[in-house]
Amino acid sequence: MTQGKGFGFGLGKMKELTEAFKKAQQVQEGAKKLQEELEQMEIEGQAGGGLVKVTLSGNQEPLRVEISPDVLQEGAEVISDLVTTAMKDAYYKSTTMMRERMEELTGGLNLPGLE
Repeated sequence: MTQGKGFGFGLGKMKELTEAFKKAQQVQEGAKKLQEELEQMEIEGQAGGGLVKVTLSGNQEPLRVEISPDVLQEGAEVISDLVTTAMKDAYYKSTTMMRERMEELTGGLNLPGLE
């Protein structure tokens, strides 16, 4: 009679699996906390040396646009370009910060799509 080997899971593999589930739960809890923090954050983008400022929340919701009276005489096209540049600046800062925070959160997990 031969002895069965089960499903090929040794105790070491079960421990690894348990640790992976614990880490996944920690990441999920951290992601929820991060989402709450992002909703409260304000990230500012600027253009024209601060003549135009755009503020987004941490999850890229537009909050406000500030245009200095000093730039108003420049005309609609220039103002439009400055607003667009400020929006891109705020978006870049927001996505960079979010990526860094997610990397901290997943610390060492090789999750696809987060590289």
